[in-house]
Amino acid sequence: MSLRSRLAKFGLTNTPSEQSTSAPQSAHETLNEDSLTSKSHEQSALSESDGAEGNADIFATEAEAEAVGEFLTPHETRHRTIVLKELYQIMDLSRINTLGETEARAQIAEFSHAIIAREQMPLSAESRKSVIEQIQAEILGLGPLEVLLKDPTISDIMVNGPHCIYVERNGKLHRSAVVFDDNPHLMRIIDRIVSSVGRRIDESVPMVDARLKDGSRVNVIIPPLALDGAVVSIRRFPAQPLTMQGLTERGALSRTMARFLVAAVRGRKNIIISGGTGSGKTTTLNALSSFIPNSERIITIEDAAELQLQQTHIVRLETRPSNIEGRGEVSQRDLVKNALRMRPDRIVIGEVRGQEAIDMLQAMNTGHDGSLTTVHANTARDALGRIENMVAMAGFELPIRAVRNQIASAVDLVIQVQRLEDGSRRMISISEVVGMEGDIITMSDLFVFKRLGLDPQGKVIGQFKSTGAVPQFLDDLRRRGMDISLDMFDEASAKSDNLT
Repeated sequence: MSLRSRLAKFGLTNTPSEQSTSAPQSAHETLNEDSLTSKSHEQSALSESDGAEGNADIFATEAEAEAVGEFLTPHETRHRTIVLKELYQIMDLSRINTLGETEARAQIAEFSHAIIAREQMPLSAESRKSVIEQIQAEILGLGPLEVLLKDPTISDIMVNGPHCIYVERNGKLHRSAVVFDDNPHLMRIIDRIVSSVGRRIDESVPMVDARLKDGSRVNVIIPPLALDGAVVSIRRFPAQPLTMQGLTERGALSRTMARFLVAAVRGRKNIIISGGTGSGKTTTLNALSSFIPNSERIITIEDAAELQLQQTHIVRLETRPSNIEGRGEVSQRDLVKNALRMRPDRIVIGEVRGQEAIDMLQAMNTGHDGSLTTVHANTARDALGRIENMVAMAGFELPIRAVRNQIASAVDLVIQVQRLEDGSRRMISISEVVGMEGDIITMSDLFVFKRLGLDPQGKVIGQFKSTGAVPQFLDDLRRRGMDISLDMFDEASAKSDNLT
């Protein structure tokens, strides 16, 4: 049975009139003809050295390529493009998407094997397997990014154009050997990402936030705003979010600090997690939220869904950008207002960054204790200052003292997290919001990370210390059944609990 007949058996072949339209044609959808050969049979006898010509820049070094894991050699890449081109010509990809993923992968593998055998491509069994896996990733997945997304050690993927990809491992940036074929190849994958969440990207809408199936957060910006080609930033999250125990084992905080924070969450204290980009705010928020009792109704509000709460009674809300006509936008403020009508026990805001700050403070001050959120700021005091500025963005002409009274009354704790130069993430302070003195919000550090220096390997060394200050809400925690000892806040006892 011919290849086309076998495709027809599964309803996957193009009709003659469809063949001219099946393969992607737009600048965002087409394969680069320069990277493909015009006739696959003319290339079946290519040697590995011939296949490497014109593709030598795919990997900077062989050692760098091997560090990536599952990659194709230039020889395999040449044959992959040949097979992929023929599949685009003879398969109706709109129909293959109607199949289940397992069946679709099986059909792609079968027909790829048939093309490779027919053209007598000089590929070993292992090379055939790698080529077919890449073809499946191109048709059903995210192409070259699939290799990086399978690597659990990668926390961030940064695509700076088709031929420059960086990844973050253990807090450090490394250039990856994985690349895209060209700009159209990269744009095709971008279109697949944004269309999967019902959004679009083009010159009229050149920026978009999206997420992958595994919950990873994606930001895309394309020309004309990105001058050197499309830029994709992917923030990944572990399949199993880090627990408080995992954070203590990594030295992000001490066991004493962890016990105190668990009591604060269970005791329904309002907590703000502050830090810079990539400092671990969301990771800390996920860890803290795991101690909210299952009996409570939790409503989460996010710009791009990335929280991984494990409770059973959760309502997840996500903002919506405006459409091409500038209509239909649903902001975080709209969602916070609506959440107050949904009988929440707790409101968790992924990140407060605008006018929703005033509604968040009002919620915290009107019976929704135990709320959690994050904010971008360099210090705990800066975090309160930023919230003050965001309240002003809402357009209310409130006296500064009134706004600060709202903040001091609503917020109980500010946790400051930071990514250090060695790539490690530390909880550098836990501060209580004490109240007001005149027009100033007063704060008291309960726990701090005291930095001592660097070891010979460049690792930051230091100690977590209690300052000796006792939180004003200690008695309230005890009345709620929390077992909190005064020894927890003793400076001398804290030294034996240091994990760094």
